[in-house]
Amino acid sequence: MYDVVIIGAGVSGCASARELSRFDLNICVVEMEEDVCCGTSKANSAIVHAGFDAKPGSLKAKLNVEGSKMMEKLSRELDFHYKKNGSLVVCINESERDNLNKLYERGIQNGVKDLRIIERDELIALEPNISDHAVAALYAPTGAIVCPFGMNIAFAENAAANGVEFRFDTKVIGVEKKENRWVVQTNQGEIETKYVVNAAGVYADVFHNMVSAKKIHITPRRGDYCLLDRSVEGFVTHTIFQLPGQFGKGVLVTPTVHGNTLIGPTAVDIEDKEGTNTTQQGIDELTEKAGNTVKNLPMRQVITSFAGLRAHEDSGEFIIEELEDAKGFIDCAGIASPGLSSAPAIGKMVASIIRDLTDAKERDNFITTRKGILDPKVLSKEEYAALIQEKPEYGNIICRCEMITEGEIMDAIHRPLGAKSLDGVKRRTRAGMGRCQAGFCSPKTMEILARERGVDPSEITKSGGESKLIVGVNKDRL
Repeated sequence: MYDVVIIGAGVSGCASARELSRFDLNICVVEMEEDVCCGTSKANSAIVHAGFDAKPGSLKAKLNVEGSKMMEKLSRELDFHYKKNGSLVVCINESERDNLNKLYERGIQNGVKDLRIIERDELIALEPNISDHAVAALYAPTGAIVCPFGMNIAFAENAAANGVEFRFDTKVIGVEKKENRWVVQTNQGEIETKYVVNAAGVYADVFHNMVSAKKIHITPRRGDYCLLDRSVEGFVTHTIFQLPGQFGKGVLVTPTVHGNTLIGPTAVDIEDKEGTNTTQQGIDELTEKAGNTVKNLPMRQVITSFAGLRAHEDSGEFIIEELEDAKGFIDCAGIASPGLSSAPAIGKMVASIIRDLTDAKERDNFITTRKGILDPKVLSKEEYAALIQEKPEYGNIICRCEMITEGEIMDAIHRPLGAKSLDGVKRRTRAGMGRCQAGFCSPKTMEILARERGVDPSEITKSGGESKLIVGVNKDRL
């Protein structure tokens, strides 16, 4: 019998787990995939929005600004990549200036600090590759970028260090109230709990509608992205938005914390909650739209494209509350953009709801910090030499594109909630994220995974489930 079961190990679920682990509660996170950060949280713009876009007075606006303010301190405590690079919303003709001014006023109402409108001369000084048609921009110095994988994993590892249990490959198929408890039915059996937190992303409406007469509806909104090689690092230094439209903030161009350039997303409403396939139409659309704000896009340097789904609820608002007709069931639903930016504040809000319901006491031994995987590239030559002397694996380069060592991969495997697949290693170390997209390092990474986990290499998958890469050994067949 748990006190709290959280459905979903994305950034909202893991942020909630981390905040709840401050209290004397027995907590379990159930996730249908083989790892944390396998849904919306792994395929997004990696932006910490300043908070000027959401409607004043909305929960989105409140949590966006609050989460953005929390992010820098959290990045130091939990050791994930974060950079305050500032953002620009570009106005490409004078007829749109009124909309730019309205966006500025909205940001002021939301409490965004240091917001101002800049004219073309200053805009070009900040971003030389801005469109020749740009006339002005809304400048938000508090805008930032983050590593979404690192952030999600950091929340999860810190929660685990504080006693939260994680169950992977555990798909929830039903939720039912029985007397004074909830029974969460999964493909691995039933789990009993006093409270349920529904942080299931695009599936949150499914579980909500199982227990409540007041139905909600989430539309998966697919967004295509292109990622450019680090050879064009510095092409833009700020996050460059278009003026928001019906489907959001439009196609952006932004640097990443690791030196790549990211372009996207498109916005296409679909029915398939697993529809993360890219399309040629989507790639063509984002290339054309990005060219409206930035010129000379180096599209020949694209190293991969991908798509993610945003959980767009019909109300357009975050839903974070205990259900009136299903006491003990807490929704954390409709967490579309700016969900990543809001995640720290979402976690606090969910924890406060459950704290008030349970009157739980704070623990004296809560672990506030977490240390990420050691990156030898930040060490001095002397420190790196000493590390290799002590642990020779840190001198063996496995991923040449990103210069990732065997030691880093071993650390990723043996950490709390360690990597079990190629994608698990990639999200934790960036092995396979470079120009060749794992073309060279996959076999060696698989060998390390098999060795360290004590399994046959044929059992290693790309991303869990049936995504196996080896079907047999050639010499044995001969």
